[in-house]
Amino acid sequence: MKLSFVIPAYNEAQWIERCLEHIAAAVAVCRLQSGREFAVEYIVANNNSTDDTAQRAEQAGALVVFEAVNQISRARNTGAMAASGDWLIFVDADSDLSPGLLADVLVLIDGGKHLGCGSLMHMDDMPGLAGWALRSWSLLSKTLNWAAGSFVVCRADVFAELGGFSEQLFVAEEIDFSRRIKQYARQNKSKFVVLRNHPLHTSNRKVGLYTEKELAGQMLRLLWRPLKTMRDKSALGIWYDGRR
Repeated sequence: MKLSFVIPAYNEAQWIERCLEHIAAAVAVCRLQSGREFAVEYIVANNNSTDDTAQRAEQAGALVVFEAVNQISRARNTGAMAASGDWLIFVDADSDLSPGLLADVLVLIDGGKHLGCGSLMHMDDMPGLAGWALRSWSLLSKTLNWAAGSFVVCRADVFAELGGFSEQLFVAEEIDFSRRIKQYARQNKSKFVVLRNHPLHTSNRKVGLYTEKELAGQMLRLLWRPLKTMRDKSALGIWYDGRR
C-alpha cells in the first residue's frame, strides 16, 4: 500500500516545513507502532506562490508540482494527478497531522469498508464569532459527514472516478466532494465518514488576519447568495486576497 500526501500551497513558506515534518513524524510513529511498512510520498502543489514555498518544500523532501491558477480545487487536483499512491491524503499546509489521526486512517483503510474520510478540526484560541463558526461547522461535519477541506482522504481510483474536486467552486469544494463521494459510496455499499477521535490541529490565522466585521461580512455573503458567491473568486477575500 502507498499513501500520497497532497498539500496545496499558496505562499505557505511560514508553514510548509512544519506541515511536512508533522506528516513524516506521524508516518514514523505509525510504522513503529503497527510494525508494518507502507510506502509514502509527499506532493506539494505550488499554487503560483511568490515566496519560497516551493524551495522549502523541495528541501524538506517533497515533490513539488506547479499550478498557475490560484484556486484550491485546482491545486489539490494538480497534486493528485502527480500522485502514484493507492490512497490520497489531502492536508492543508497550515495543519499538523498527528500520529493518532493517521493511525485512525490506517485502521479505516485496513477495514476495507470505506472509500475515504475526513476529520473534525481543532483550532486554538477561537473567541466570539470565530468560535461559534467552528462549533457550528463541527456539528454539521459530524451530523452530515462533511469533510473539512484541511483534511480529506480518498481512495485514488475513486477520486479519479469522481473527477476530483469541482473547479467550478472557489470554496466549499470539500462539501461538494463529500456529497458526491457519499452518494458513490452508497451505490457501492461502502462508506465515507468524518473521524472524531483525533481532530486535525489547524491554524486559526484568519482570526488574526481579519476583523470580526470582515469575517461576518464574508459569512453573510455566503449565506445570502451561496452558489453565486462560491463561484466568484472576487467575492471570497478571506480565501483569495493573499493575506498570510
